Formats: sequence, structure tokens, C-alpha cells
Amino acid sequence: MKDAVIVLSGGMDSCVLLASELAQGTRVAALSFDYGAKHNDRELPMAAAICQHYGVDHTIVPLPFINQLFTSSLLKSGEAVPDGEYDADTMKSTVVPFRNGILIAIAIGYAESVGASRVLIGSHSGDHHIYPDCRPEFNAAMNEAALQGTDGKVQVAFPFAHMDKRAIGDLGRSLNVDFAATWTCYKGGEVHCGTCGACDERKYALRHGEGMDPTRYLK
Repeated sequence: MKDAVIVLSGGMDSCVLLASELAQGTRVAALSFDYGAKHNDRELPMAAAICQHYGVDHTIVPLPFINQLFTSSLLKSGEAVPDGEYDADTMKSTVVPFRNGILIAIAIGYAESVGASRVLIGSHSGDHHIYPDCRPEFNAAMNEAALQGTDGKVQVAFPFAHMDKRAIGDLGRSLNVDFAATWTCYKGGEVHCGTCGACDERKYALRHGEGMDPTRYLK
């Protein structure tokens, strides 16, 4: 039996959330999704390694239809990922239509199947400008849908919804999270590009300017 199912991308936010829940004694199972994102090949092995490190049950769910049917620069089938600030309007091209709704729905069904009462998502306040499926209204609606669809057995929680990415980075550092073992860059190269909006946000979160960021960047 598990207490919670965490949607674990292999990125720093969900990894910090995993470490935080484990520190509180939560019995966690992790789900990751291979949906054809340009960076899936980089982050999914990291998600698997993180779960092995913490001794957490981990499942990767293939969702090839997203890359085949949906339009987004985040996907392998899409245009190039733009450079620039994370909250710039150009970054809206990285929206994968209703991605979180789909992933959360699968996680809810899995949680009910393994007896877990919570699904945990690591989205944060900095995501709200760009991604409609990370905003408080969406989060509340998904939680209500989960409660209705499972007869109250499963709720969806977003513990970082009111935190920015730097606060998450600081929390992870206090929990001894190995940020070098997490992935953020949307371009999915051999190392983080250092110029896309996701890398820009990672640098801010991990206090790159203060010399505290262990990440290798191209620029």
C-alpha cells in the first residue's frame, strides 16, 4: 500500500517534492511519462535513477499519441524550442495541450489502484503565466474531479503551487537533493543549453550567479 503517487518528470521540482515527501515519511510510488518531449530521453533516465537512489517504486508510462496528435515546440514533432526568458510570451509555444490533465488523470487511476489517497504534482507559481494547466483554478478543478471520480478516495495536491522555483531549489538543497542528477533543459541536448527559458529559470532557482548551481551549460 502507498500513501501517495507522485508524477516524477526527472526535473528538479518533482525531485525536490519526492525528497520532501520521503523526509516526512510518506510511502510514495512514482509515475513518469514518455510522451515524446524533446527532453524525455534526458530526464526519464534521471527519474529512474533518482527512484533507485531513494528506493521508490517507479513506472514509466508511454504515451506516444501526444507526440503524434498534439502541437507544441516541446515535442519531437514540433518546431524548435525558443530561447529567452521563462515568462516570455514566446515560451507559450512549449505548451502541450492539456498535458497535465492527461497525466494527472492517469495518476489518479493508478493511485486508486494501489490504495494511495493522494496524487502529488510539483508545479509551482512561476508556471502560471505560461501554462494554463498549472494555474490554481485548474488545480482546484482537477482535485474536485479526482474526488468525484473516485468517491472521495483520491485527492490531487500541489504542494509547491505558491512557491517560486528558487524557493524549491533552496528546499531541495536543505534536503541534500543532487541537482546534477536532475534535468530541466527543453532542448534535450547532451548538456543543458543555458539559453532556453527553462534553463534560465533553472539558473535562477539554483542561484547560478552565486556559484551554487552544479549544472553544466553550453552557454
